[in-house]
Amino acid sequence: MNDDTQRGLHPRPAPVRWLLGGGEEPDPRFTLANERTYLAWIRTALALLGGAIALESFAVGVFSAAQRTLLVIGLLLLSAVLSIGACWRWLSIERALRQSAPLPVPLLVPVLSVGTIAGAALTLRWLLP
Repeated sequence: MNDDTQRGLHPRPAPVRWLLGGGEEPDPRFTLANERTYLAWIRTALALLGGAIALESFAVGVFSAAQRTLLVIGLLLLSAVLSIGACWRWLSIERALRQSAPLPVPLLVPVLSVGTIAGAALTLRWLLP
């Protein structure tokens, strides 16, 4: 009988234990806060995806086909990177919480900042004479 069973907790399946990296169950408030942060990143990724769809659908007369395609592909790639990064970040933080380790540095912040600045700079360059 392991510790979890003695405390009345149901043991997690082996693949979940492997994915989470073992350790102790963290305070549920921290796990739920980590989940909310993950969902905020996913909302941002969905907003970028929606922006790409809107740009492709409604900006036909504003940008040339090549410019529009470049912006749309950039938004789609940024959306995909944020989605993957959000999952990776959630898992890294969950593991750190379980092992009482320092939280990882948020690498998604510079990625989103650089991507947004690049998109804004390109858009301004093409819109202003």
